[in-house]
Amino acid sequence: MFDPDKYLSVTWLKGGRTFPNLDCFGIVNEIRRDLGLTVWPDFAGITKDGNGLDRAARSFMGDLNRCEPCEGAGIACYSGSVVTHVAIVVNIDGVLHAAECNPNSNVTFLPLTRFMRRFVKVEYYQ
Repeated sequence: MFDPDKYLSVTWLKGGRTFPNLDCFGIVNEIRRDLGLTVWPDFAGITKDGNGLDRAARSFMGDLNRCEPCEGAGIACYSGSVVTHVAIVVNIDGVLHAAECNPNSNVTFLPLTRFMRRFVKVEYYQ
């Protein structure tokens, strides 16, 4: 069962891949580990700088299957036509939420409908 309290100690760090210092992709893999899912490639050094996140996400998404929102699904978030953020679906008390990590707010859990309003488009992948 997913325990959101674990992530209250996370601090956002650009390029962070080691708990408790994580960025948006770092939180995805940390939660995948905790859910017992296959961990995705580390993408060390990949950040939004120079559209690096967009290039890496698009390349990796080709190896995954698009799906409906479900626990453990990765979320690709678009601003315009560019992937600018990633998150992961978690189940908290029977409700699907997006778990994300951002500067200043660190880790947050938002119901999917509220989370999706912030982006032009979101896609879910397994």
